[in-house]
Amino acid sequence: MKSSKHFIFLMVFVLALSGCGTIQKAKRSDALEAEVSALYKQIEELKNTKDTQLSDLEMAKRELEDRLSQELLEYKAKLKMTEEGLVVTFLAEIFFDSGKAKLRTQAQPSLRKVSAVLNSNVIDYLIEVQGHTDNAPIKHSPWKSNWELASGRALSVVHFFIEECEVDPLRLSAASFSEYKPVDTNDTTKGKQNNRRVEIVIKKKHKN
Repeated sequence: MKSSKHFIFLMVFVLALSGCGTIQKAKRSDALEAEVSALYKQIEELKNTKDTQLSDLEMAKRELEDRLSQELLEYKAKLKMTEEGLVVTFLAEIFFDSGKAKLRTQAQPSLRKVSAVLNSNVIDYLIEVQGHTDNAPIKHSPWKSNWELASGRALSVVHFFIEECEVDPLRLSAASFSEYKPVDTNDTTKGKQNNRRVEIVIKKKHKN
């Protein structure tokens, strides 16, 4: 009887030790699983950060597609995602008279639609307004060359954004490309029309 009790005690002791080992293994397994889970979480956070940066522009693009639906339908405007950012292109004739850099009244509604997105969806992004011309030399206007004309047009848009739409001037810049960045041939009337344009480039701020 005594030996039987002793045997039972040993069995209980062994089982207890075995249980402790199982518990320890389980604890180690839980710890490993927690570490793996934490790593996956970090990876997802990094991925989500990148996706968020991309989705800002994608959301802005969808918003602009909606707001500029008429302009897009009439081929007066284009939207394009590039490595530089989101590019909103308007034919120059929509904004300006031939050889002029003063914004036409008809241009203002379209620019207000763009500024509404600039001041909401992409508030942390920079905006560069680019002026482009065809290769026809300046003849009947006070501009020295197409460089000055394209620059004047870009600056007119910048000033409108600042003065009429309250876009932060710290986000804005103007650039002139004159005739030297064509998107079409200058050998046809239609090609020249496509080259005379204003592009609003929305791009991410550079980190210091």
